[in-house]
Amino acid sequence: MDQFIVKPLFGHGDVGMFTITNVTLWLFLSIVAIVLLMVVGTSRRAIVPSRSQSVAELAYGFVYKMVEDVTGKDGLKYFPYIMTLFLFIVFANFLGLIPMSFTTTSHFAVTVVLALAVFLTVTILGFLKNGVGFLSLFWVSAAPLALRPVLALIELISYFVRPVSHSIRLAGNLMAGHAVIKVFAGFAAIAAVSPISVLAITAMYGLEILVAFIQAYVFTILTCVYLKDALHPHH
Repeated sequence: MDQFIVKPLFGHGDVGMFTITNVTLWLFLSIVAIVLLMVVGTSRRAIVPSRSQSVAELAYGFVYKMVEDVTGKDGLKYFPYIMTLFLFIVFANFLGLIPMSFTTTSHFAVTVVLALAVFLTVTILGFLKNGVGFLSLFWVSAAPLALRPVLALIELISYFVRPVSHSIRLAGNLMAGHAVIKVFAGFAAIAAVSPISVLAITAMYGLEILVAFIQAYVFTILTCVYLKDALHPHH
């Protein structure tokens, strides 16, 4: 598990609040990658797009359609935030697949902050948009009257569990995948199992590329679902 250890980028010693670490570096590189794609890559907009422009336009269209389909037209004003969230997680996940890099989204400290930001945003937005009517999200009016208080309690608990599941799903999947690759890599030094180990690493690496995108997609679409609840809380 040494690949997940947070270390000072310069020198040695304890990691403090203001210490520049390997996490800091790879978070910064994720931001740089987003800027290179969305700003530099699209600066020379052309009718026949370049590769970077094509990728940027595909990403834009993909997330825009997702937001529109899940939240409706009302949610499109929050598209920039969701787009930024998706791109950050995608680039952080993919940069973590580079050998000797650091997977920032495998740390709960990062994913919990992302999940709490979404949770607080949609909760505050829900009350700002609907007032006390936002609480109707927890009242299942279609259920029999006797069951409504029980369902309201279940809905309330599930609502506050959202940031936990939202963050653990992302970090847990990436941590598990990288750990498995490292285990197979340890067997590569044994001559008898080396060919099998190399094939297993190749297969796992291909799977992790898929997981890197899927987990970014899942995190983003859940954000859209939570946003929809804030905009339209009535069951």
